[in-house]
Amino acid sequence: MSSKPATPLLDRVNSPADLRAFPESDLRQIADELRAEMIDAVSVTGGHLGAGLGVVELTVALHHVFNTPEDRIVWDVGHQAYPHKILTGRRDRIRTLRQGGGLSGFTKRAESEFDPFGAAHSSTSISAGLGMAVARDLKGGTNNVVAVIGDGAMSAGMAYEAMNNAGSMDSRLIIILNDNDMSIAPPVGAMSAYLARLLSGGAYRSMRHLAKQLAQLLPKRLEESARRAEEYARGMAMGGTLFEELGCYYVGPIDGHNFDHLLPVLKNVRDAGEGPILVHVVTQKGKGYAPAEAADDKYHGVSKFDVITGAQAKAPANAPSYTKIFAQSLIAHAERDDKIVAITAAMPSGTGLDLFGDRFPTRTFDVGIAEQHAVTFAAGLATEGLKPFAAIYSTFLQRGYDQVVHDVAIQRLPVRFAIDRAGLVGADGPTHAGAFDVAYLACLPGFVVMAAADELELMHMVATAAAIDDRPSAFRYPRGEGIGLDLPEIGTPLEIGRGRILREGTKVAILSFGTRLQEALKAADQLAALGLSSTVADARFAKPLDEELVARLAREHEVLITVEEGSVGGFGSHVLDFLARSGALDHGLKVRPMTLPDFFIDHDKPEKMYDLAHLNAAQIVETALMALGLERQITDIAAIAPQSLPKLV
Repeated sequence: MSSKPATPLLDRVNSPADLRAFPESDLRQIADELRAEMIDAVSVTGGHLGAGLGVVELTVALHHVFNTPEDRIVWDVGHQAYPHKILTGRRDRIRTLRQGGGLSGFTKRAESEFDPFGAAHSSTSISAGLGMAVARDLKGGTNNVVAVIGDGAMSAGMAYEAMNNAGSMDSRLIIILNDNDMSIAPPVGAMSAYLARLLSGGAYRSMRHLAKQLAQLLPKRLEESARRAEEYARGMAMGGTLFEELGCYYVGPIDGHNFDHLLPVLKNVRDAGEGPILVHVVTQKGKGYAPAEAADDKYHGVSKFDVITGAQAKAPANAPSYTKIFAQSLIAHAERDDKIVAITAAMPSGTGLDLFGDRFPTRTFDVGIAEQHAVTFAAGLATEGLKPFAAIYSTFLQRGYDQVVHDVAIQRLPVRFAIDRAGLVGADGPTHAGAFDVAYLACLPGFVVMAAADELELMHMVATAAAIDDRPSAFRYPRGEGIGLDLPEIGTPLEIGRGRILREGTKVAILSFGTRLQEALKAADQLAALGLSSTVADARFAKPLDEELVARLAREHEVLITVEEGSVGGFGSHVLDFLARSGALDHGLKVRPMTLPDFFIDHDKPEKMYDLAHLNAAQIVETALMALGLERQITDIAAIAPQSLPKLV
């Protein structure tokens, strides 16, 4: 006789308040159903799977023990927040994750009151949580603040800065260290769980407080010795001496998949008194889904996949990705030049440097989530005559900007920045878009700033950067595939500060910087169909700017349009500055810079995002016609190329 299947419980959870109404004995079933729901949802949408699977029990336990949203839970990075979203009233939309108009792949304040802090870059949760705790105290509140941080995020100095600050204050703050990869914990078992319950309980804390008061009556040297003996004894037995030294009361490690271990400890720390407490929770990334458990990366980021087999659906590749072409190009140069070294900040596969590392393991350096250190480390390498290539996403390089200015630019050191994910990035949305790098690099004296229009240009820019030995340089390129060009074995250095003209015309000049060049060429075709002759040029360099090319375009055309995948203050601003200083604007030239708009663009399909950004061929044509006073002709284009003008008619 078969047993009757359990009645689904997750269907009755529409908010954490519903979850708190269940007895603890039901939490195991709810967690199992939550894990199955998450796996099914991500199989439809793609996204970050492994991290969320690892914190299912922790998420259930947190929302069961704490009174959210009054109690704040701050998730670091946000990769692990999918179970949290399901439990906090967003289950009916969970299959819209990372889709246009759907849920964000990260926590987002505008999305739910249960997301008190937006996240996507790592190592911010403790700082934000401490700010919330101090604000609570200043307002006379009593709610709890919980910061959940993964062990990978602990490679960033910001986490330790925050703990050090928290340790010097009395504000109540609970830090959950989710240890799922670094194996920093000793074996987790019944004894560890017992000790964690004991150490987090009020009786032990009261006894410890009494001992400290007694120690203060002793001579200073004996008091200090007693304190150190107590802390190091706990450290030897339990681990956590480092956290204690930073001023955080350490509890753990405990099994993050065992409710009998989680719930008592979380209740104890919830009811604790003053000061920061760090709870060390050991979890397994990819827990409960065999294909994820077996994967080296624990299914960190996945495309749509088959739930039964775990096989991911990959779109057929028409051309190699820009990332792979960069890596292969760098390898080709490193074969010829043993001074070339490569640095990544915890993104070896994302930047392609895993390929470089396979070929040159002793010349590849993964410094962890530490962009500030990565930049200055590269600067140090450059001082000794090596040729460092720091491959860092545009959005992450922002975190090391002071080091770019102070340690690289001022000293004019030849560090080469390979800036991946330039421009819009689709499903990862505004937190990962590369919108500002041209603006924040091209303003620095002595920098060479390039943008690749296609994969062949990227190869040439790798070669150019490798040849620059007297100043810093950067070249940017987008996420995704190239346009399918036949490529040589190795690129050729470009003449510094020289662009190129791809098409000659007389009426409109379109000066592109980066991969909008293909859209510029399409726009020129559409303008030609209207009888408007257009020149299309690829600037290649934002700095040094090809002033001779810009002057010629200004002199020979009625309208000059600049096009770039970056913010105001970037390439177009440098062109306008030159034109204003050279007097070219005094002769009636109509200049129209096209940049990313002055708002953050939410996740969607890239083509829709570029339409919203007004950077596709249709909008380039519209800009030209408006500048020429030919607005009425916009409707004529619909008859010539109706598919090209989805937004104009």
